[in-house]
Amino acid sequence: MSLRKKVGVCGGCVSSQINGSVVKAFEILSLFGEGREEICAATLKAHLGMNAVTAHRFLRTLEETGMVVAASRGHYRPGFALADLGARAAAPGNLVPVVQPILERLTGEIGEATMATLFDGEKVVCIARAVPDRPLFVDVRRGTRLEAHCTAHGKSWLAHLPPADLERWFDTAERVAMTRSTMVARPELEEELAKVRRTGLAFNRGEREAQINAVAVPSLSRTGRMICALSAFGSAARFGEAAMEGFVAPLRAGAGEIARRLYGEAAT
Repeated sequence: MSLRKKVGVCGGCVSSQINGSVVKAFEILSLFGEGREEICAATLKAHLGMNAVTAHRFLRTLEETGMVVAASRGHYRPGFALADLGARAAAPGNLVPVVQPILERLTGEIGEATMATLFDGEKVVCIARAVPDRPLFVDVRRGTRLEAHCTAHGKSWLAHLPPADLERWFDTAERVAMTRSTMVARPELEEELAKVRRTGLAFNRGEREAQINAVAVPSLSRTGRMICALSAFGSAARFGEAAMEGFVAPLRAGAGEIARRLYGEAAT
């Protein structure tokens, strides 16, 4: 869905509460993406129907704000002002207030512990979790770093890494056999990650701790990048195959809700 459709811009008429120039600026910035590292006036004409004068004015204005920088005469690439804003928006402090109530609702619905993680380049980091209201349960504290190769969260993150980043992880990460079920050989793990990419599901079947199972799903941005991973986890006695399959739909609903709250619409 385009930014124009989202804000209700139709036929050149803008709602009295919406600034059309701001909308247009974000439409221009959204032209940067996979396979397009630079834009120019011709790009704006082809994709947004702008005339040359208007396109140049918008590009120069965005350059003045630091949102784009000149790569060559008339051609622009994203400026680091965008990276600064993105880093602030993606900071755990902004993400946790969105994720925590969703985890609490999920745990109330399925009766099992749930968790959300980010990836620090080597391991996954728990940023939020919710636990069931019963005397005995498996828990992971916020801030805990967990191995990527033997956890459902880690596999989900690894499966969504750009190829160069995944190669770097394979070259540098220590892959220790935590249990008899841990995958440490690269070919076996690559096959597992390919399955995660196909299905959108990552499982931990006693691979970090022998009696702990988990299932994780990704929450994805509009461009398909991971926002965070969500999981349900617990003792193997409670988390058989049928139980984990039953948690998939609620987890995916939670992942979609995170994307809607962050973007204002479901990510694609």
